[in-house]
Amino acid sequence: MLRNLLPDLSPWKASADFRRLWKSGLISNFGSFLTFVALPVQLKDLTGSAAAVGAIGAVELLPLIVCGLYGGALADALDKRKLIVWTEAGQGLLSAVLLLNALLPHPAVWPLYAVAALSSALVSVQRPAHDSLWPRIVAHDDMPAAASLNSLRWTVGGVAGPAVAGVVVAYAGLGWAYAADLLTFALSLAYMARIAPSPAAAEAAKPDLKAVAEGARYAWSRKELLGTYAVDLAAMFLAMPLAVLPFLADDLHAEWALGLMYAALPAGALVVSLTSGWTSRVHRHGLMVVLAAAGWGLAVAAAGLCGNVWLVLLLLTVGGGFDMVSGVFRAAMWNQTIPDELRGRLAGIELLSYSVGPQLGQVRAGGTAAWAGVRASVWSGGLACAGAVGLLALCLPGLMTYDARTNEHAVRMRERRAAPGDAVTAQA
Repeated sequence: MLRNLLPDLSPWKASADFRRLWKSGLISNFGSFLTFVALPVQLKDLTGSAAAVGAIGAVELLPLIVCGLYGGALADALDKRKLIVWTEAGQGLLSAVLLLNALLPHPAVWPLYAVAALSSALVSVQRPAHDSLWPRIVAHDDMPAAASLNSLRWTVGGVAGPAVAGVVVAYAGLGWAYAADLLTFALSLAYMARIAPSPAAAEAAKPDLKAVAEGARYAWSRKELLGTYAVDLAAMFLAMPLAVLPFLADDLHAEWALGLMYAALPAGALVVSLTSGWTSRVHRHGLMVVLAAAGWGLAVAAAGLCGNVWLVLLLLTVGGGFDMVSGVFRAAMWNQTIPDELRGRLAGIELLSYSVGPQLGQVRAGGTAAWAGVRASVWSGGLACAGAVGLLALCLPGLMTYDARTNEHAVRMRERRAAPGDAVTAQA
């Protein structure tokens, strides 16, 4: 019974490049979560404004949209590994800027917003390349297991990073958090340099507006994919509480718990990842996406209604677990059905679905908190999320009926990957 719950390690055992990519991402994610906590804390200290902290999402939004779509076209047209390496190096330089600003006698506010915008641009270019690289080095039937392992990588960093950041910021200072982030980028690059090149497919389109439009047309033709995008966008926009967590900790008279609050969501995701063996035996992926997204909203709503900090932490952890379940099955649907020559552009669209929502959600959460109060911002968003997901489920029957065993796109990709002459199969 326990063996059936443990993560499926088949992709890890079969592919050395997958192991290197996994380790690189783990180290980089850990450092990024240090800055993820330190930057809003620094903004809170400098401005004292929930709206100013929520505005981080606003400055990140335009670069994310523009660079996410174009980054997807670049991922299809260029060597994916090189694209990841160069954007990772750029992220390291931005961490150095934050470090230098934090060391000033009077740190400025504007560099925090500038770095947030530039970092959003680099991540938006890198993420489609990353998300379209790992399916190339993993067997088709191992993709659900690989998605769970990638989620595990993210959640380990998401739990350890905020927890360490809370201690580092409180006792050592913001500069140490930014310095540690800079070091992790250097270590991550060392692993990425050992991964084999991943050149563009022979039929890859040039990275222009026509190529972006082609990817958008394909996504529009796949209503079950549109359903995953819409559900995740609604869940993140309406129920993501991260921007107001520093103020929620103050409201609960538990400033010491801020790092734990940031760590609670990925902690729940980590529990799911560590017990993800069952996900490989589920085939109704769309149904699981809907149920998990609704559970996420209800958990966040309950957290906003509670006045006990330990119960809030528990509910945020439960919410993080639901969000991870949704993420695993969204990734399985995407990567088992999208052709390799379109994977980068579709990864760019996917990036918008799971990133634009949180960025807009920060603005929503901060604005609602300034108007109606911090806890009202949290519980109202959670309830709105559950209602929106239910409405989308009624409007998108193709998402609810998706079955990986019979879906025509999944069957076609499975047969294509099994063909002896398929280049991606040979690479995996």
